[in-house]
Amino acid sequence: MQKRRLGNSDLEVSAIGYGSMGLSANYGPPVDQQEGVKIIRAAVELGVTFFDTAEAYGPFRNEELVGEALAPFREQVTIATKFGFGLNPDGSRYGLDSRPAHIRQVTEGSLKRLGVETIDLLYQHRVDPNVPIEDVAGTVKELIQEGKVKHFGLSEASAKTIRRAHAVHPLTAVQSEYSLWTRDPEQNGVLAMCEALGIGFVPFSPLGAGFLTGKIDTTTQFDSTDFRNQVPRFAPEVRAANLALVDLLKRIAERKRATPAQIALAWLLAQKPWIVPIPGTTKLHRLEENVGAADVELTADDLREIEVAAAKITVQGARLPESVLRLTDG
Repeated sequence: MQKRRLGNSDLEVSAIGYGSMGLSANYGPPVDQQEGVKIIRAAVELGVTFFDTAEAYGPFRNEELVGEALAPFREQVTIATKFGFGLNPDGSRYGLDSRPAHIRQVTEGSLKRLGVETIDLLYQHRVDPNVPIEDVAGTVKELIQEGKVKHFGLSEASAKTIRRAHAVHPLTAVQSEYSLWTRDPEQNGVLAMCEALGIGFVPFSPLGAGFLTGKIDTTTQFDSTDFRNQVPRFAPEVRAANLALVDLLKRIAERKRATPAQIALAWLLAQKPWIVPIPGTTKLHRLEENVGAADVELTADDLREIEVAAAKITVQGARLPESVLRLTDG
């Protein structure tokens, strides 16, 4: 597996990471613990060294799963986790909470659940409008000075917030949704700000929550607990129009002897050398497919063809439910 450096930091990770959320939450019933351990360890065997989790996934269970799975490989991998949601002991939420004392409390809990002495990369999961980002960055800076955290990141933050946080302590990574299906970071100044400040960018949902794999059509039905049932972009009435993007990926994939998912990931990798997507999956063959995208080379002509064709396609429906979009920082 090729390696990439996240911005100007000294953090080098596999070109394709692994997002573990789906093992415990949001895509239907959680997988069996040992099945989850197996898929994460298979990712390590395939060369993945960058693993993403959060206390909110499960809640709590996903960090425990990731910690157990990666314990034998601790020196070989980078583990990223997140704080920022207010979570009661029973896992219920009470909104956003990035008060300094709460950040410290979450960090201690994450260290225990992950079974590590230091968190490699700690993100603020969502920007808390009630806590100045300077206070958040200052708290993480202290945790870094204390040896409990190595690197600082933000998730779903605006370009302005990124600049303010970075002025207090350098950001290693910014995480937001980004793919051919969701190109907001190109348009809202986030990618440009990351480039200007030397910050790595980590796209989550790089396969459009599975849509860009080509395995979802107008007849696909999701489990009753699957969050995609509430996502406007997955509504049956707009799916047919949105499949035009999948048709484009299929056309390129056939020529490159690849899959639509691999073309979608290869496109992301081709955008900037400091972009590291983190696709997630619960299936071994999908994991192998995703990792294989690192070996797919898109030429300048391929990228031009994708750009011209994609510009003619209007993706219909919001990328997330309105209740979730309200939690993004501009």
